[in-house]
Amino acid sequence: MVAVGSTARVLVAAAARALNGTDCADIGHPPALSRFVGAPEPVRRAAVVRAAGRVALTVDQAAEVDAGRVARWIVDQYPDRRFPAVVLGSAHGAAVHLAVALGVPWLPTGFETTVHWTDGAVDRPRAAWDHGAALAARLLRGNDDVHVRQVHCPASRGALAGATVSLGVRWQRLPAAYLRFLADQLDPGAPVLLLRDARTWPVRDSGRGHSFQVGCPASGLDPVDFHPDAHALRQVLRSAGGDGARWDPPEVSVPQAPAENGVESGFELDARDWAGRRGHPLHRVLVPRPEVLSAAVADLYRGWLRAAGKTGDRLVVECGRLLDPWQVVRAGLVPYWCENATRRSVSAAEWWLAGSEPFTSVDVLPEPPGVASPALAGLPQWLAVASFGRRRRALDRTAARGYPVTSVPTRRATEVLRGQPYDLPVPPPLRADVALAALRDSGTAQGLLVT
Repeated sequence: MVAVGSTARVLVAAAARALNGTDCADIGHPPALSRFVGAPEPVRRAAVVRAAGRVALTVDQAAEVDAGRVARWIVDQYPDRRFPAVVLGSAHGAAVHLAVALGVPWLPTGFETTVHWTDGAVDRPRAAWDHGAALAARLLRGNDDVHVRQVHCPASRGALAGATVSLGVRWQRLPAAYLRFLADQLDPGAPVLLLRDARTWPVRDSGRGHSFQVGCPASGLDPVDFHPDAHALRQVLRSAGGDGARWDPPEVSVPQAPAENGVESGFELDARDWAGRRGHPLHRVLVPRPEVLSAAVADLYRGWLRAAGKTGDRLVVECGRLLDPWQVVRAGLVPYWCENATRRSVSAAEWWLAGSEPFTSVDVLPEPPGVASPALAGLPQWLAVASFGRRRRALDRTAARGYPVTSVPTRRATEVLRGQPYDLPVPPPLRADVALAALRDSGTAQGLLVT
Protein backbone atom coordinates (compact mmCIF):
# COMPACT_ATOMS: atom_id res chain seq x y z
CA MET A 1 0.00 0.00 0.00
CA VAL A 2 2.88 2.37 0.74
CA ALA A 3 4.92 3.16 -2.36
CA VAL A 4 8.29 1.42 -2.44
CA GLY A 5 11.04 4.02 -2.17
CA SER A 6 8.69 6.84 -1.16
CA THR A 7 10.33 9.37 1.14
CA ALA A 8 7.99 8.86 4.11
CA ARG A 9 8.43 5.08 3.97
CA VAL A 10 12.22 5.35 3.97
CA LEU A 11 12.23 7.94 6.76
CA VAL A 12 10.02 5.83 9.03
CA ALA A 13 12.30 2.84 8.48
CA ALA A 14 15.42 4.92 9.19
CA ALA A 15 13.95 6.48 12.35
CA ALA A 16 12.75 3.14 13.70
CA ARG A 17 16.10 1.48 13.10
CA ALA A 18 17.94 4.32 14.83
CA LEU A 19 15.75 3.97 17.94
CA ASN A 20 16.44 0.23 17.88
CA GLY A 21 20.20 0.90 17.66
CA THR A 22 20.70 -0.35 14.11
CA ASP A 23 21.61 1.26 10.80
CA CYS A 24 19.99 1.29 7.37
CA ALA A 25 22.06 -1.43 5.73
CA ASP A 26 18.93 -3.34 4.70
CA ILE A 27 16.88 -0.41 3.37
CA GLY A 28 16.32 0.42 -0.23
CA HIS A 29 16.47 -1.92 -3.18
CA PRO A 30 15.50 0.22 -6.16
CA PRO A 31 15.39 -1.29 -9.64
CA ALA A 32 18.84 -2.19 -10.91
CA LEU A 33 19.05 0.32 -13.75
CA SER A 34 22.79 0.94 -13.79
CA ARG A 35 23.25 -1.29 -16.82
CA PHE A 36 20.98 1.07 -18.80
CA VAL A 37 23.10 4.18 -18.21
CA GLY A 38 24.64 4.07 -21.68
CA ALA A 39 21.50 2.84 -23.42
CA PRO A 40 19.38 5.08 -25.66
CA GLU A 41 16.89 7.17 -23.72
CA PRO A 42 13.77 5.30 -24.97
CA VAL A 43 15.29 1.98 -23.84
CA ARG A 44 16.12 3.36 -20.41
CA ARG A 45 12.65 4.89 -20.00
CA ALA A 46 11.01 1.58 -20.90
CA ALA A 47 13.14 -0.23 -18.31
CA VAL A 48 12.16 2.29 -15.63
CA VAL A 49 8.46 1.93 -16.45
CA ARG A 50 8.64 -1.89 -16.36
CA ALA A 51 10.38 -1.83 -12.98
CA ALA A 52 7.80 0.58 -11.53
CA GLY A 53 4.96 -1.51 -12.88
CA ARG A 54 6.10 -4.49 -10.83
CA VAL A 55 5.52 -2.65 -7.54
CA ALA A 56 2.60 -0.30 -8.31
CA LEU A 57 -0.91 -1.26 -7.26
CA THR A 58 -3.45 -2.39 -9.80
CA VAL A 59 -6.65 -0.40 -10.24
CA ASP A 60 -8.58 -3.03 -8.26
CA GLN A 61 -6.03 -2.97 -5.44
CA ALA A 62 -6.54 0.78 -5.02
CA ALA A 63 -9.91 0.00 -3.46
CA GLU A 64 -8.17 -2.23 -0.90
CA VAL A 65 -5.86 0.47 0.49
CA ASP A 66 -6.46 0.65 4.25
CA ALA A 67 -5.03 3.83 5.78
CA GLY A 68 -5.69 2.51 9.28
CA ARG A 69 -3.63 -0.57 8.57
CA VAL A 70 -0.80 1.63 7.26
CA ALA A 71 -0.86 3.60 10.53
CA ARG A 72 -0.60 0.35 12.51
CA TRP A 73 2.31 -0.78 10.34
CA ILE A 74 4.12 2.50 11.04
CA VAL A 75 3.81 2.46 14.83
CA ASP A 76 4.61 -1.26 15.03
CA GLN A 77 8.12 -0.54 13.73
CA TYR A 78 9.07 1.38 16.88
CA PRO A 79 10.30 -0.25 20.10
CA ASP A 80 7.72 -1.03 22.75
CA ARG A 81 8.75 1.44 25.44
CA ARG A 82 7.84 4.87 26.73
CA PHE A 83 9.17 8.03 25.10
CA PRO A 84 9.73 11.57 26.45
CA ALA A 85 8.23 13.19 23.32
CA VAL A 86 7.08 12.46 19.78
CA VAL A 87 7.62 14.19 16.42
CA LEU A 88 4.75 14.24 13.93
CA GLY A 89 4.49 15.87 10.54
CA SER A 90 5.62 16.30 6.97
CA ALA A 91 8.24 13.99 5.49
CA HIS A 92 11.62 15.66 6.05
CA GLY A 93 14.99 14.05 6.71
CA ALA A 94 15.97 16.71 9.26
CA ALA A 95 12.77 15.96 11.21
CA VAL A 96 13.97 12.37 11.54
CA HIS A 97 17.42 13.54 12.69
CA LEU A 98 15.67 15.76 15.26
CA ALA A 99 13.60 12.82 16.51
CA VAL A 100 16.71 10.63 16.81
CA ALA A 101 18.55 13.34 18.79
CA LEU A 102 15.55 13.43 21.14
CA GLY A 103 15.40 9.62 21.26
CA VAL A 104 11.76 9.59 20.12
CA PRO A 105 9.66 8.31 17.19
CA TRP A 106 8.82 10.23 14.03
CA LEU A 107 5.31 9.65 12.67
CA PRO A 108 4.31 10.92 9.21
CA THR A 109 0.94 12.57 8.66
CA GLY A 110 0.45 10.81 5.34
CA PHE A 111 1.89 8.32 2.89
CA GLU A 112 2.24 7.84 -0.86
CA THR A 113 0.84 5.07 -3.00
CA THR A 114 1.24 4.51 -6.75
CA VAL A 115 -1.33 2.88 -9.03
CA HIS A 116 -1.11 1.63 -12.63
CA TRP A 117 -2.26 3.92 -15.44
CA THR A 118 -2.40 1.50 -18.35
CA ASP A 119 -3.32 3.95 -21.12
CA GLY A 120 -1.48 6.89 -19.59
CA ALA A 121 0.80 9.46 -21.14
CA VAL A 122 3.21 11.82 -19.44
CA ASP A 123 1.90 14.78 -21.48
CA ARG A 124 -1.81 14.29 -20.67
CA PRO A 125 -2.44 15.83 -17.23
CA ARG A 126 -6.18 16.20 -17.83
CA ALA A 127 -6.46 12.46 -18.49
CA ALA A 128 -4.36 11.85 -15.36
CA TRP A 129 -6.86 13.92 -13.37
CA ASP A 130 -9.78 11.85 -14.70
CA HIS A 131 -8.06 8.54 -13.99
CA GLY A 132 -6.88 9.66 -10.56
CA ALA A 133 -10.33 10.90 -9.56
CA ALA A 134 -11.78 7.44 -10.23
CA LEU A 135 -9.00 5.80 -8.23
CA ALA A 136 -9.41 8.25 -5.36
CA ALA A 137 -13.15 7.56 -5.23
CA ARG A 138 -12.42 3.85 -4.83
CA LEU A 139 -9.85 4.51 -2.09
CA LEU A 140 -12.04 7.00 -0.21
CA ARG A 141 -14.95 4.57 0.02
CA GLY A 142 -12.97 2.58 2.56
CA ASN A 143 -11.15 5.49 4.20
CA ASP A 144 -13.35 8.37 5.33
CA ASP A 145 -10.59 10.02 7.39
CA VAL A 146 -8.15 10.90 4.58
CA HIS A 147 -7.68 13.37 1.76
CA VAL A 148 -6.07 12.18 -1.48
CA ARG A 149 -3.67 14.56 -3.23
CA GLN A 150 -2.72 13.45 -6.73
CA VAL A 151 0.56 14.78 -8.14
CA HIS A 152 1.30 14.71 -11.87
CA CYS A 153 4.90 15.85 -12.15
CA PRO A 154 7.01 14.73 -15.12
CA ALA A 155 9.87 16.90 -13.81
CA SER A 156 10.33 14.79 -10.66
CA ARG A 157 8.91 11.44 -11.85
CA GLY A 158 9.93 11.42 -15.50
CA ALA A 159 8.32 8.73 -17.64
CA LEU A 160 6.68 7.23 -14.54
CA ALA A 161 4.18 10.09 -14.57
CA GLY A 162 2.70 8.53 -17.70
CA ALA A 163 2.67 4.93 -16.47
CA THR A 164 1.52 5.26 -12.86
CA VAL A 165 -0.56 7.68 -10.82
CA SER A 166 0.96 9.07 -7.62
CA LEU A 167 -1.54 9.52 -4.78
CA GLY A 168 -0.58 11.19 -1.52
CA VAL A 169 -2.92 9.93 1.22
CA ARG A 170 -3.09 12.43 4.09
CA TRP A 171 -4.91 11.77 7.35
CA GLN A 172 -7.48 14.41 8.33
CA ARG A 173 -7.37 13.32 11.96
CA LEU A 174 -5.17 11.19 14.18
CA PRO A 175 -5.63 7.56 13.07
CA ALA A 176 -6.68 5.07 15.74
CA ALA A 177 -3.27 3.38 15.77
CA TYR A 178 -1.56 6.72 16.45
CA LEU A 179 -3.99 7.45 19.28
CA ARG A 180 -3.24 4.12 20.95
CA PHE A 181 0.49 4.54 20.45
CA LEU A 182 0.54 8.04 21.94
CA ALA A 183 -1.67 7.04 24.88
CA ASP A 184 0.36 3.92 25.70
CA GLN A 185 3.92 5.00 24.96
CA LEU A 186 4.24 8.71 25.76
CA ASP A 187 5.46 9.72 29.20
CA PRO A 188 2.98 11.80 31.21
CA GLY A 189 3.19 15.41 30.06
CA ALA A 190 5.51 14.54 27.17
CA PRO A 191 5.49 17.23 24.47
CA VAL A 192 4.17 16.65 20.95
CA LEU A 193 6.13 18.36 18.14
CA LEU A 194 4.17 18.88 14.92
CA LEU A 195 6.34 19.88 11.92
CA ARG A 196 4.39 21.31 9.02
CA ASP A 197 5.68 22.00 5.49
CA ALA A 198 4.21 25.43 4.70
CA ARG A 199 4.83 25.44 0.94
CA THR A 200 1.85 26.03 -1.34
CA TRP A 201 0.98 25.08 -4.92
CA PRO A 202 -1.96 25.64 -7.29
CA VAL A 203 -4.40 22.72 -7.22
CA ARG A 204 -7.63 21.52 -8.70
CA ASP A 205 -9.88 20.43 -5.80
CA SER A 206 -12.95 18.34 -6.53
CA GLY A 207 -14.41 18.98 -3.09
CA ARG A 208 -14.92 15.22 -2.70
CA GLY A 209 -11.71 14.32 -0.89
CA HIS A 210 -9.51 14.39 -4.01
CA SER A 211 -7.29 17.20 -5.27
CA PHE A 212 -4.84 17.39 -8.15
CA GLN A 213 -1.67 19.34 -8.76
CA VAL A 214 0.50 19.64 -11.85
CA GLY A 215 4.14 19.75 -10.82
CA CYS A 216 5.41 20.08 -7.28
CA PRO A 217 7.86 22.17 -5.21
CA ALA A 218 10.26 19.24 -4.99
CA SER A 219 10.78 19.42 -8.76
CA GLY A 220 12.87 22.56 -8.30
CA LEU A 221 10.55 24.39 -10.71
CA ASP A 222 7.83 26.98 -10.17
CA PRO A 223 4.12 26.64 -11.06
CA VAL A 224 4.66 28.93 -14.06
CA ASP A 225 7.17 26.42 -15.44
CA PHE A 226 4.31 23.96 -16.02
CA HIS A 227 2.43 26.37 -18.27
CA PRO A 228 2.00 24.99 -21.83
CA ASP A 229 4.25 27.72 -23.26
CA ALA A 230 7.07 27.28 -20.72
CA HIS A 231 10.48 26.37 -22.12
CA ALA A 232 11.29 24.28 -18.99
CA LEU A 233 8.15 22.19 -19.52
CA ARG A 234 9.09 21.42 -23.11
CA GLN A 235 12.53 20.27 -21.94
CA VAL A 236 11.01 18.09 -19.24
CA LEU A 237 8.46 16.47 -21.54
CA ARG A 238 11.04 15.85 -24.24
CA SER A 239 13.23 14.04 -21.71
CA ALA A 240 10.26 11.99 -20.46
CA GLY A 241 9.12 11.01 -23.94
CA GLY A 242 6.20 13.44 -24.17
CA ASP A 243 5.07 16.24 -26.45
CA GLY A 244 4.49 19.77 -25.16
CA ALA A 245 1.87 20.40 -27.86
CA ARG A 246 -0.50 17.98 -26.12
CA TRP A 247 -0.13 19.51 -22.64
CA ASP A 248 -3.59 20.57 -21.44
CA PRO A 249 -3.83 20.68 -17.63
CA PRO A 250 -7.19 20.98 -15.82
CA GLU A 251 -8.19 24.39 -14.49
CA VAL A 252 -6.92 25.45 -11.07
CA SER A 253 -9.58 26.02 -8.41
CA VAL A 254 -7.33 26.86 -5.43
CA PRO A 255 -4.36 29.08 -6.38
CA GLN A 256 -2.44 28.55 -3.13
CA ALA A 257 -3.22 25.27 -1.40
CA PRO A 258 -0.82 23.34 0.86
CA ALA A 259 1.50 21.37 -1.41
CA GLU A 260 1.69 17.58 -1.45
CA ASN A 261 3.94 17.41 1.63
CA GLY A 262 1.63 19.53 3.76
CA VAL A 263 -0.38 18.55 6.82
CA GLU A 264 -4.17 18.54 6.74
CA SER A 265 -5.66 21.22 9.00
CA GLY A 266 -8.01 18.61 10.47
CA PHE A 267 -5.04 16.51 11.55
CA GLU A 268 -3.43 19.46 13.31
CA LEU A 269 -6.67 20.42 15.07
CA ASP A 270 -7.26 16.83 16.17
CA ALA A 271 -3.69 16.53 17.49
CA ARG A 272 -4.03 19.81 19.36
CA ASP A 273 -7.35 18.71 20.87
CA TRP A 274 -5.97 15.31 21.91
CA ALA A 275 -2.83 16.82 23.43
CA GLY A 276 -4.84 19.40 25.36
CA ARG A 277 -7.19 16.80 26.83
CA ARG A 278 -4.31 14.50 27.81
CA GLY A 279 -2.04 17.18 29.27
CA HIS A 280 0.63 17.05 26.56
CA PRO A 281 1.93 20.42 25.32
CA LEU A 282 1.82 20.65 21.52
CA HIS A 283 4.47 22.70 19.74
CA ARG A 284 4.05 23.56 16.08
CA VAL A 285 7.09 24.03 13.83
CA LEU A 286 6.12 25.77 10.60
CA VAL A 287 8.72 25.17 7.86
CA PRO A 288 8.67 27.73 4.99
CA ARG A 289 11.28 25.84 2.93
CA PRO A 290 12.96 22.47 3.56
CA GLU A 291 16.46 23.96 3.74
CA VAL A 292 15.47 26.16 6.69
CA LEU A 293 14.74 23.13 8.89
CA SER A 294 17.83 21.34 7.55
CA ALA A 295 20.06 24.24 8.57
CA ALA A 296 18.42 24.64 11.98
CA VAL A 297 18.76 20.92 12.80
CA ALA A 298 22.38 20.89 11.60
CA ASP A 299 23.13 23.82 13.92
CA LEU A 300 21.28 22.01 16.71
CA TYR A 301 23.40 18.87 16.21
CA ARG A 302 26.60 20.89 16.30
CA GLY A 303 25.63 22.42 19.63
CA TRP A 304 24.45 19.06 20.98
CA LEU A 305 27.72 17.34 20.04
CA ARG A 306 29.87 20.10 21.48
CA ALA A 307 27.94 20.10 24.74
CA ALA A 308 28.91 16.42 25.01
CA GLY A 309 32.62 17.20 24.51
CA LYS A 310 32.82 16.36 20.81
CA THR A 311 34.14 18.61 18.06
CA GLY A 312 30.99 18.95 15.95
CA ASP A 313 33.30 19.73 13.03
CA ARG A 314 32.51 16.81 10.71
CA LEU A 315 29.60 17.24 8.31
CA VAL A 316 27.64 14.87 6.12
CA VAL A 317 25.39 16.35 3.43
CA GLU A 318 22.65 13.84 2.71
CA CYS A 319 20.13 13.91 -0.11
CA GLY A 320 16.67 12.41 -0.45
CA ARG A 321 16.70 8.77 0.61
CA LEU A 322 20.47 8.66 1.10
CA LEU A 323 20.65 9.01 4.88
CA ASP A 324 21.36 6.95 7.98
CA PRO A 325 20.52 8.65 11.30
CA TRP A 326 22.07 5.92 13.43
CA GLN A 327 25.44 6.03 11.69
CA VAL A 328 25.36 9.85 11.94
CA VAL A 329 24.96 9.66 15.73
CA ARG A 330 27.45 6.81 16.08
CA ALA A 331 30.13 8.78 14.24
CA GLY A 332 29.34 12.11 15.90
CA LEU A 333 28.54 13.81 12.59
CA VAL A 334 26.55 16.95 11.86
CA PRO A 335 23.80 16.09 9.31
CA TYR A 336 22.49 18.51 6.68
CA TRP A 337 19.67 17.04 4.56
CA CYS A 338 18.89 18.17 1.01
CA GLU A 339 15.35 17.35 -0.05
CA ASN A 340 16.54 16.46 -3.55
CA ALA A 341 19.26 17.09 -6.12
CA THR A 342 17.84 20.32 -7.54
CA ARG A 343 19.96 23.43 -7.91
CA ARG A 344 17.83 25.23 -5.34
CA SER A 345 18.35 22.58 -2.71
CA VAL A 346 22.10 22.32 -3.30
CA SER A 347 22.53 26.10 -3.46
CA ALA A 348 20.84 26.39 -0.08
CA ALA A 349 23.41 23.97 1.36
CA GLU A 350 26.21 26.09 -0.13
CA TRP A 351 24.82 29.29 1.38
CA TRP A 352 24.47 27.66 4.80
CA LEU A 353 28.02 26.35 4.66
CA ALA A 354 29.33 29.75 3.57
CA GLY A 355 27.76 31.34 6.63
CA SER A 356 28.72 28.63 9.12
CA GLU A 357 31.84 28.03 11.12
CA PRO A 358 34.11 25.89 8.89
CA PHE A 359 34.01 22.09 9.07
CA THR A 360 37.18 20.00 9.02
CA SER A 361 35.51 17.36 6.84
CA VAL A 362 32.54 17.37 4.48
CA ASP A 363 31.12 14.16 3.02
CA VAL A 364 28.48 14.56 0.30
CA LEU A 365 25.92 11.92 -0.71
CA PRO A 366 24.11 13.16 -3.84
CA GLU A 367 21.08 10.99 -4.59
CA PRO A 368 20.63 10.59 -8.36
CA PRO A 369 16.94 11.36 -9.01
CA GLY A 370 16.70 8.88 -11.88
CA VAL A 371 15.41 11.52 -14.29
CA ALA A 372 16.89 14.39 -16.28
CA SER A 373 15.54 17.87 -15.59
CA PRO A 374 16.68 21.45 -16.24
CA ALA A 375 16.29 22.12 -12.50
CA LEU A 376 18.89 19.58 -11.39
CA ALA A 377 22.28 20.44 -9.89
CA GLY A 378 25.27 19.20 -11.83
CA LEU A 379 28.11 17.26 -10.24
CA PRO A 380 30.34 20.40 -10.22
CA GLN A 381 27.86 22.04 -7.86
CA TRP A 382 27.91 19.01 -5.56
CA LEU A 383 31.71 19.12 -5.65
CA ALA A 384 31.52 22.77 -4.63
CA VAL A 385 29.60 21.70 -1.52
CA ALA A 386 32.30 19.16 -0.63
CA SER A 387 35.00 21.79 -1.15
CA PHE A 388 33.93 23.54 2.06
CA GLY A 389 35.77 20.85 4.03
CA ARG A 390 39.12 22.16 5.30
CA ARG A 391 40.90 18.78 5.43
CA ARG A 392 38.56 16.18 3.96
CA ARG A 393 36.37 16.80 0.90
CA ALA A 394 34.52 13.70 -0.28
CA LEU A 395 31.83 13.22 -2.93
CA ASP A 396 30.57 9.64 -3.02
CA ARG A 397 31.71 8.17 -6.33
CA THR A 398 29.09 5.43 -6.40
CA ALA A 399 26.26 7.95 -6.16
CA ALA A 400 27.99 10.17 -8.73
CA ARG A 401 28.46 7.35 -11.24
CA GLY A 402 25.69 7.63 -13.81
CA TYR A 403 24.25 10.73 -12.12
CA PRO A 404 21.52 11.89 -12.58
CA VAL A 405 19.70 9.02 -14.33
CA THR A 406 20.69 6.04 -12.17
CA SER A 407 19.29 5.03 -8.78
CA VAL A 408 21.17 4.33 -5.55
CA PRO A 409 19.72 2.42 -2.57
CA THR A 410 19.56 3.89 0.93
CA ARG A 411 22.05 1.31 2.11
CA ARG A 412 24.72 3.17 0.13
CA ALA A 413 24.61 5.93 2.75
CA THR A 414 25.20 3.29 5.42
CA GLU A 415 28.18 1.89 3.53
CA VAL A 416 29.77 5.33 3.28
CA LEU A 417 29.10 6.34 6.88
CA ARG A 418 30.34 3.03 8.27
CA GLY A 419 33.76 4.15 7.05
CA GLN A 420 33.72 7.12 9.42
CA PRO A 421 35.61 6.68 12.71
CA TYR A 422 33.52 5.97 15.80
CA ASP A 423 32.96 8.86 18.18
CA LEU A 424 31.45 7.14 21.20
CA PRO A 425 29.72 7.35 23.60
CA VAL A 426 26.62 8.76 21.95
CA PRO A 427 25.56 12.03 23.63
CA PRO A 428 22.59 11.74 26.02
CA PRO A 429 19.27 12.52 24.30
CA LEU A 430 18.32 16.16 23.97
CA ARG A 431 15.42 17.49 26.00
CA ALA A 432 12.55 18.76 23.88
CA ASP A 433 12.65 22.24 25.45
CA VAL A 434 16.36 22.55 24.64
CA ALA A 435 15.75 21.43 21.05
CA LEU A 436 12.88 23.88 20.55
CA ALA A 437 14.99 26.74 21.89
CA ALA A 438 17.80 25.80 19.51
CA LEU A 439 15.41 25.70 16.56
CA ARG A 440 14.11 29.16 17.46
CA ASP A 441 17.61 30.60 17.81
CA SER A 442 18.83 29.19 14.50
CA GLY A 443 15.74 29.24 12.32
CA THR A 444 13.69 32.28 13.24
CA ALA A 445 15.69 34.65 11.05
CA GLN A 446 15.04 32.33 8.07
CA GLY A 447 11.30 32.16 8.70
CA LEU A 448 11.08 29.01 10.84
CA LEU A 449 8.12 29.50 13.19
CA VAL A 450 8.15 27.57 16.47
CA THR A 451 5.09 27.95 18.70
